[in-house]
Amino acid sequence: MHTSPKQAILASSFVIFSLIGPLIFWLSNYENQSTLKGTRLQASTALQVPKPRPTGQPQVNQSNFLGFSFPKLPSFIQNDSIDKRVSLGERVLVTVDDSPEKETGVENFKAGQFEAAIAQFSSALKANRNDPEAWIYLNNAKAAENGNFIKIAVSVPIGGNVNVAKEILRGVAQYQHEVNNGKYLDGKLLKVEIANDDNNVDTAKKIARKFSEDPAILAVVGHNSSDVSISVAPIYQKSGLVMVSPTSVSRNLSGIGSYIFRTVPSSRKVADTLAKHAVKSARKNRIALCTDSKAQASISFKDDFTEAVYAEDGQITRTACDFSAPDFNPSEVIAKAISDGANGLLLSPSVEKINQSIEIIRSNKGRLMLFGNHSMYSFDILQQGQNEANGLVLSVFWHASENSSSPYATVAQKLWGGAGSWRTAMAYDAAKAIGLGLSAGAGRVQLQKALSSPNFTINGATGPVRFLPSGDRQGSGRLVKVLPGKASGTGYDFISLKP
Repeated sequence: MHTSPKQAILASSFVIFSLIGPLIFWLSNYENQSTLKGTRLQASTALQVPKPRPTGQPQVNQSNFLGFSFPKLPSFIQNDSIDKRVSLGERVLVTVDDSPEKETGVENFKAGQFEAAIAQFSSALKANRNDPEAWIYLNNAKAAENGNFIKIAVSVPIGGNVNVAKEILRGVAQYQHEVNNGKYLDGKLLKVEIANDDNNVDTAKKIARKFSEDPAILAVVGHNSSDVSISVAPIYQKSGLVMVSPTSVSRNLSGIGSYIFRTVPSSRKVADTLAKHAVKSARKNRIALCTDSKAQASISFKDDFTEAVYAEDGQITRTACDFSAPDFNPSEVIAKAISDGANGLLLSPSVEKINQSIEIIRSNKGRLMLFGNHSMYSFDILQQGQNEANGLVLSVFWHASENSSSPYATVAQKLWGGAGSWRTAMAYDAAKAIGLGLSAGAGRVQLQKALSSPNFTINGATGPVRFLPSGDRQGSGRLVKVLPGKASGTGYDFISLKP
């Protein structure tokens, strides 16, 4: 029988719409079920969650097809790729520290063979004791075997800057090690879930949603960059999950939500310290600036430093220098700064732009005195900068020489061979603040109330930790200088410098 073109089109249309109908019904039914579950959840927690500080809420975007508005995909589909970025011990995320023993330990952990996993992770650490991921997996296996534990999470930029990620993980790993080896939290051990967000905003948002949807996770240590922390803050705020960042310094994070805290002071504190040193002590009164226009922390530091320099009767030149500019040229930056009359140069990169700052250090060849923000406290600066970085002055939040005999420093020496960087110390303080806030058997809401209390304080690696109503840490900046030394193994060290 011959079928006309018109009949074929009508038949095809009937088939298409007969398939779309059930799809729409399924999606609608899924959304309704999720809404009912959400309503029950909100009703059960409405009297427990305190009124948050004002903050914007993320908007849910819905696609539109043939006039129909479809809901977002189920979370099990959305989280498929994110699951590969998260691990309690089921996969190796820091592959630079991989080993056969660590891989076997991961397989044992995945299979629920925790005693065997403990043995394998212990063997891996004999070969590389500086691997914080292996320490966390080892203690997670102990917690899983025990069965009585508290669970938190930590998000770090393993794919963005692996050294920075490991510095943060060491602080969390050290606190977990102390808890799981004698200093129990009301008889409970501590389990830590690691996530790799690459310092990428979109990835971090997905991780934040995954953490928020897991009721077992009671708090998050993270995130690293200010851009990421600012972006995920509304997600944690809405879900009532405490986030404590050990490294985000942007002024825009201050007061962003009642569940958002940080163990590092805002950029104003460290910028003031560096500006006073540059103008008054170093006598550099005309300073050029190099910043990253795409990084909130870099912009905050630049603005705070500029205000502080003018307050000290110094000046900022009009030299244009942007680490994110497509035509960035380190040699031209130095020549232009000198032409503008600068006698000092501030480098304020994000952690992703450390290599660009090293290029400027090499191009400078000692012509301008160099100053740097906290991001430049990096092994790469010492290793690649070498003599060209000699004399560089940074403002950071803490230095190991301040508490060399503290309990924190003693344990750090045993685990890592040294007290570590300010990032490690601040991450330790973040984990400890969370742990002690949960020590009375508290949940998410009770933890927020504990950290917000004006009476809350802990004796951390960096001294007393207290939080202002804005969620900020009380504190100030410290000066360090790149000088010849043996501690880092590069021939140069960051040496504490009096203001």
